[in-house]
Amino acid sequence: MQFHMITGGPRPVAPFSHAIETAGFVFVTGQMPDTPEAPGVLPEGIEAQTHAVMKNLRLVLAGLDLGLEHVVMSRVYLECFKRDYKILNEVYRSYFAPDRLPARTCVGVQGLAYDALVEIDLICRRPA
Repeated sequence: MQFHMITGGPRPVAPFSHAIETAGFVFVTGQMPDTPEAPGVLPEGIEAQTHAVMKNLRLVLAGLDLGLEHVVMSRVYLECFKRDYKILNEVYRSYFAPDRLPARTCVGVQGLAYDALVEIDLICRRPA
């Protein structure tokens, strides 16, 4: 098992690794919509925050020599599900090829770190 911290990656908001790798699978910790340069500072609105989360996920994946094409499952946590679900889906879909959408779970939650509107984690499969 390998524990990964990506140099220049998003700053953890709690004690965790950016990703854990085992048996060809990579489990990427849920990412927040801030930036490595300004931890805790969030863009306004679900559209901007979803783009920021996806940027952070891509940053972590790039540090592991992976990309979004390696994602097999994602979990999305939304602070205001009814209000933000449609916009989140539009932004999220734009990051994946139409015929390569990963399996996904999306749930509404009562709160996220930094009072973020969205957090997304990933499970990836490293190519053999």
